[in-house]
Amino acid sequence: MKRLFLSLSLALFIAFSLSVATARPAYGYVDPGSGFLAVQTIASVAAAFGYFLRRRIAAFFGKKEAVAVSPTLQKGSQSSAK
Repeated sequence: MKRLFLSLSLALFIAFSLSVATARPAYGYVDPGSGFLAVQTIASVAAAFGYFLRRRIAAFFGKKEAVAVSPTLQKGSQSSAK
């Protein structure tokens, strides 16, 4: 699975690099605001990605002991709540 992901990522990177590296004549005017729109879109996607994966990101940078909860603590808290 990891190998498939890496090969697909490499293929996409190569395709993107080749499409950017090849020179084509421009038959239109690109406004400076259009470039900013592309940057804003990329930043929005990155922010949404970070928001949806915030727990995994926090667990990656946080303490390892705080993430795991022992089963005895869970069982004890259920019996005291009754």
